[in-house]
Amino acid sequence: MSAMPGATVLSLDPLARARRAPLAASFLASKRPSQGPLPTAIPELDELLGGGLPRGRLVEIIGSVSSGRFALGLSTLSSATHSGLSAALVDLGDNLDPESARAFGVDLARLLWLRPTRLRDALAAAEMAIGGGLPLVVVDLAMPPLTSRGPRVPETAWVRLVRAAAVPETSVLVLSPYRVSGFAAEAVVRAEAGRAVWQGGGASPRVLAGLSGQLVLEKRRGAAGGVTRSFVLVSEERIAIERALEQPQPAQPQASPAHAETFGALAEAAAVRRSA
Repeated sequence: MSAMPGATVLSLDPLARARRAPLAASFLASKRPSQGPLPTAIPELDELLGGGLPRGRLVEIIGSVSSGRFALGLSTLSSATHSGLSAALVDLGDNLDPESARAFGVDLARLLWLRPTRLRDALAAAEMAIGGGLPLVVVDLAMPPLTSRGPRVPETAWVRLVRAAAVPETSVLVLSPYRVSGFAAEAVVRAEAGRAVWQGGGASPRVLAGLSGQLVLEKRRGAAGGVTRSFVLVSEERIAIERALEQPQPAQPQASPAHAETFGALAEAAAVRRSA
């Protein structure tokens, strides 16, 4: 996959090189989040999490292919970077597409893109990003089986990651095909694939508007599990259209008095010709 324009990219091969790589000054100068959870821009997910991603804690979203798991991560990155925060994406599966990220509203200039090739390196990369003081770190563990990316890491490794996130109050979001963080997670949400949502009909062409699905709260400290919420992820094309409509339209040039008089004279002449 080609490098993302505007984003800081580290391949993490070898990992030691990434550990020595300094974070850009723009990341270190990122403003700190206000008190309270970090919103994900998905109201249903924020509701299940008690307002958003808890600071200094780890939240795990699990789901199969086409469950919307990765799109939920992009939405969270978009919400954070759009509000002026810097964030990191640890992309174990190398799944990020620059145009998709841009369509979701991710500010690429505030995104640190880490691309490890092994599971253990992914955790080390996340810890490095946390140590850099970033307010949000999203870890995508790609598709199963995760053992193809190296041996499974013990639960104590996830506990260590949470302890590292506690001091800078970094919100950690883990995207995984199945549960991996064990008791280290503050909350676990399962994303279930639904159906495609279409717009248009009749003579008009049908356009994919988004993907509907369900979010099931499997675990959250201090709250009952089993709560389900339906959600809709808007398609990239729909997002692009809505963002284009939100852009201010250029003001139409006003005709000068001389042009107005000329236009009036031409209109009168045309009327005379039609009556003749």
